[in-house]
Amino acid sequence: MKHVNLIIVALAFVFAPRSLAEELAIQGEVVHTMAGDALHDGLVLIKDGKIAYVGKAGSLQIPPGARILKAKVITPGLIDAHTVIGIAGILNQPHDQEQLEKSAPMQPELRAIDAYNALDPLVEYVRGFGVTTLHTGHAPGALISGQTMIVKTHPASLDQALINSAAMTATTLGSGATTGEKGKAPGTASKAVAMLRAELLKAQEYSRKLTHKEADKRPARDLHLETLTRALDGTQPLLVTVHRHQDILAAIRLADEFKLKIALDGVSDAPLVLDEIKRSGFPVFLHPTMFRANNETENLSFETASKLKRTGIEFALQSGFESYVPKTRVVLFEAAVAVANGLSHKEALASITIDAAKLLGIALRTGSIEPGKDADLALYDGDPFEYTTHCIGVIVSGVVADVRRAQ
Repeated sequence: MKHVNLIIVALAFVFAPRSLAEELAIQGEVVHTMAGDALHDGLVLIKDGKIAYVGKAGSLQIPPGARILKAKVITPGLIDAHTVIGIAGILNQPHDQEQLEKSAPMQPELRAIDAYNALDPLVEYVRGFGVTTLHTGHAPGALISGQTMIVKTHPASLDQALINSAAMTATTLGSGATTGEKGKAPGTASKAVAMLRAELLKAQEYSRKLTHKEADKRPARDLHLETLTRALDGTQPLLVTVHRHQDILAAIRLADEFKLKIALDGVSDAPLVLDEIKRSGFPVFLHPTMFRANNETENLSFETASKLKRTGIEFALQSGFESYVPKTRVVLFEAAVAVANGLSHKEALASITIDAAKLLGIALRTGSIEPGKDADLALYDGDPFEYTTHCIGVIVSGVVADVRRAQ
């Protein structure tokens, strides 16, 4: 307890978040770099927003004038592989719920960046647990609900925080995509697949016509089909939210038919079709470990993450979408429960750091503590997966964004 108090005192002198990165020296009893074995008595030096050095404390002199911070455990900044934070707000009121447009079943042209609220308290809330990067966007619940984006949780300036403004196109198959209204399509799972197939065929034809050698015979710009052409050429993959095993298989068949690059999202029934997912080669953005089991998610399990890992399927954990206040889960807690249900400590931490970064295509920038990468770090006063541990500091792109005292 004395040691924890010393950490808190050391950090208590850190000022409010600053707009400019500064030279920092972060000392940790344990540093989980996620680029190898954990370092004991480690040191991370940060300069100009980047990691300049990581190694044993004492092996390199701390530069004069550098601000020194200390923590018991240091990890890379956490990455939420799929969320609606910043699109769905904390108040759960119509004016801050921008995650799902229901006027049409397919609206791929909708962009998360046009609705993202960097000042929503949920962004700060999850950052306070060590989350530094969000893959966020339109929610499941429509056949095509819109485009996702990847953004840092600091600063509030979207231009500075943005990593990818159009990461994936959010798609839903199964009962989550059906309207539930008599006579309004899609009314069944097979109708949803048929509608999506037809739209992809239109996008293929649109793409073909765009290459016509005569300019006057090229089609007018169509934002709807333009987005789907990026799905067809793989530059903007489909994020397919799908839970039942038959719908998972339908998504894989559709991807094979159109040579699509997709990520399977949710996949409550994954343990029933592990071999098929493995053969497909598609990664999984797994439902939160503690997700609610009902309707099409009735077969989800605390152990699914460990089963994916043992099968060799690439996956990352997510906070997903919650319809109640405060509108989000925290990936730190979801990973902790996965540790209690078959994942190793290192595997669980990887699922919300380096593995998530790889699946999102941002591993050259973040996800591990290595020289040259963005200085995104989370500081804890104990094992991050222990319930009594507190996140006592968060650094995003070299800026001290949060310092919180243990309560």
